[in-house]
Amino acid sequence: MKQLGNRLRALRESINISQSKLAEILGSTQSSINRYENGQATPTVALLRKYADYFDVSMDYIFARCDAPQGKLYQAVPPVSDDNPELQKFVEMCFDPGSPMNERLKNTLIRMLKGSVQA
Repeated sequence: MKQLGNRLRALRESINISQSKLAEILGSTQSSINRYENGQATPTVALLRKYADYFDVSMDYIFARCDAPQGKLYQAVPPVSDDNPELQKFVEMCFDPGSPMNERLKNTLIRMLKGSVQA
């Protein structure tokens, strides 16, 4: 929790604000802010959200999981394969089963999804 405290202190000091003023803004107390910054206590999730909102940073940044204030950007890559039941269900929902082009459209969509994941 030392890293968390260091990050919280750095955020506060980056805008030259006192612990008591920050406590007033966040709805906390100066002594609590001091304990958080010194690693003697852990803020609640609700208070950490207030920090993130006030300083316009991500929770990843607050928890020192990354050094970019906007956080670490993740790119979801869904598993695209012919035997993935979730993908099959999604593709089935996309097209009218009564259409004569149904199978061809489903196969085309799967090929397109496979191509986008590989790109």
